[in-house]
Amino acid sequence: MYLADRSAPAPGGAKTAADRGPVRAPAVASTVLALGTVSMITDISSEMVTAVLPLYLIAGLGLSPLGFGALDGVYNGVSALVQLTGGHLADRVRNHKLIAGIGYGLSALCKPLLLFAHSLGPISVILTLERTGKGLRTAPRDALISLSTPPELQGRAFGVHRAMDTTGALLGPLAAFLILSLTIDGYDAVFGVSACVAVLGVVVLMLFVPSGGDTGPGPSGATAATGTSAATGTSAADRPDPVRLRDALGLLRLPRLRNLAVCAVLLGLTTVSDAFVYLLLQRRTGIGDQWFPLLPLGTAAVFLLLAVPAGALADRIGRRTVFLTGHALLLTGYGLLLWAPAWPALPFLVLALHGMFYAATDGVLPAAVAATVPGELRATGMALVGTGQALARFGCSLAFGAAWTLWGTGPALAAAAAGLLCCAAVAGFVLRPSAPQDTRPEPNPKSNPKSVRPPR
Repeated sequence: MYLADRSAPAPGGAKTAADRGPVRAPAVASTVLALGTVSMITDISSEMVTAVLPLYLIAGLGLSPLGFGALDGVYNGVSALVQLTGGHLADRVRNHKLIAGIGYGLSALCKPLLLFAHSLGPISVILTLERTGKGLRTAPRDALISLSTPPELQGRAFGVHRAMDTTGALLGPLAAFLILSLTIDGYDAVFGVSACVAVLGVVVLMLFVPSGGDTGPGPSGATAATGTSAATGTSAADRPDPVRLRDALGLLRLPRLRNLAVCAVLLGLTTVSDAFVYLLLQRRTGIGDQWFPLLPLGTAAVFLLLAVPAGALADRIGRRTVFLTGHALLLTGYGLLLWAPAWPALPFLVLALHGMFYAATDGVLPAAVAATVPGELRATGMALVGTGQALARFGCSLAFGAAWTLWGTGPALAAAAAGLLCCAAVAGFVLRPSAPQDTRPEPNPKSNPKSVRPPR
């Protein structure tokens, strides 16, 4: 990846910079590690609540499964829609850390409010605000990661961040179940501890994520001036014009970004949600109810182990290849659920393929988006693709649930697998690399007649 220029030795035998070899930059920027720590702490807090929320609402407050399904839809849909607002605001004010901090702070503020909400209405409002915070912070956070990382290392950087984020997703449910087993007022204790952990995440963000991380190399390697005057050293008169909504919408005129957005939506429409995958696996293999909560941990553990290697591999051989391979692995998991015998190893195989799918796609897609969007609109570009993918997956969940009810599990999963195969083929064609253009000057016959002489 790094190439040293060879030159003649310096007089007197002294070694030049080229003789000493290139100076390698850190594989992962400190901003990425700091944001990964913030995401890990915040995910511990969020997953503590997510792990106990179904039991709390249904068993504790008597909410019907249908009511919980509707609440869960709002819970996830709000986050997807607000991503666009968070991305545009971050680019407009040119301070990604500020908008991300507001998002993290809003989510942290909602956690202690759950201690005082004991009916569906207030809980719905609190959860909606919490998801609003998540939507606000997602695109600015990813933009900070991409702007602080050289283009050729962004797959690795996003892999490191996703691995740290997944560590929080693993620790959160374990912490929640430990608190429930050791305390009397278990739910209130979980909400209280979750609030304290969320505040810690905000503190880490404010102290260890530099405002200067808003500036970094863009797709062409140039530095994008997206920080404050203190971070960039420029006066207010030297700052670029504010980003307008028209500029944000104009991103869809970029062919590569438009292709990525379309493919993310198509593949999202045929990606069955995690909850349905775990339910199908339980029905297929007869896993006991007491083991069901551990199924997400299997996916998360594989994701954690492979996120960084998959990101580094994408930087080396191409993000398109790794991204499509991830969907091929998911399709293989669907095939095992449909046709494989009920082997004892089947749950491990399906969960491993599920985790490998996330490792090959979750961080690779934003790295690919970052390579197509100019630095001053980086958060908006991230939000456009992320929102489209999230809404498509939400639509797939609704469609798959209806197909399960009407046709049964087998035909519903077969239809999803067929759709995924077709959409992956379309994505492979749409995202094919463009032919490199020959930029060499045409030979001049007068100056070099041999250059145009046909070969013998």
